[in-house]
Amino acid sequence: MRVVQAAGGTPLSHSSGEPETTASTGLAAHEGHETTRSKRIVALAVLAAVVYALDLVSKTIVVSTLEGREPVTVIGDVLRLRVIRNSGAAFSIGTGMTIVFTVIAVGVVIAILRTARQLRSLPWAVTLGLLLGGALGNLTDRLFRAPAPFQGHVVDWIEVFPVTRFPVFNVADSAIVCGGILAVLLAWRGYQIDGTRAGEEPAAEASGAVQESRPAQASETAHESQAAQAVRHSGDGERAPGETDDHEPAPGTVGGREREGRSHG
Repeated sequence: MRVVQAAGGTPLSHSSGEPETTASTGLAAHEGHETTRSKRIVALAVLAAVVYALDLVSKTIVVSTLEGREPVTVIGDVLRLRVIRNSGAAFSIGTGMTIVFTVIAVGVVIAILRTARQLRSLPWAVTLGLLLGGALGNLTDRLFRAPAPFQGHVVDWIEVFPVTRFPVFNVADSAIVCGGILAVLLAWRGYQIDGTRAGEEPAAEASGAVQESRPAQASETAHESQAAQAVRHSGDGERAPGETDDHEPAPGTVGGREREGRSHG
C-alpha cells in the first residue's frame, strides 16, 4: 500500500474543510437557540416580577386605606373598590380549602419554572410570566397573611358590575385568568413552548440531522476516492522483471553481473 501511495504521489485520505464547517454551523445554531431561550426567560422573569410587584403594592395600599370602610365607587355601577379576605381560590372559588390551594399554587410555580427550560416562544413567555406572577402574588398571601402560615386569606379588592354579584378579585387573579386564556389560544393555534408549531420539527433537531448526514457523505466519498486511486495506481505498482519485494536487483541483473564478475576475478 505504501508503494501505491508513493507512486501516486497523493495520500489516499483527503482532508476536507466540510466537517469543520459543519461543526461550526452546528455550534452557531446551538448558540443561537441558547441566546433565544435566554431572552425568552428574561422576558418571562421581568413580566412575572412586574405582575408580582403590582399585586403586592396594590394589596398593601388597599389594606391600609380601605379595609374596614365602605366600598369606594370609581365608575358608577361598573367599578367599585371593596376589600375582602378570601380563603379560597381566584374569584372566591372554593372557600375553606386554603391549604389545598396553597399546595396547588406551589406546584404551579414549580411546573412553570421547569417548563421555562424549553422556552423559546415569546407568546409563551408572556403567558408563563402572567401565570407565574399571579401565582406568586396569591401564594405570598397564603404563606404570610392571617390567620396562619399556609392558611392565609388572599386580599381581594376589585369589584366590577356590583349589581351582578360578580366575585371580587385582585391583580394576581387577573394575571392568572389572562395567562390561562392565552395558554388555551396558543395551544389551539398549535404554538409550542419551543417556538415551533404542531407538526413542525424543531430547528435544532433538523440541524442535527443534517449535520449527522454530512459526515457520513464525506466518509463515503473518501472511501470511493481511495478505491479509485488504488485502481488507477495498480499498474504503476506492478514489479518490473527481476525486481524483488526489497527493490534489490535479482540475480542476472546488473548488480548480479557485478558480483559474478568479482567472483571470476
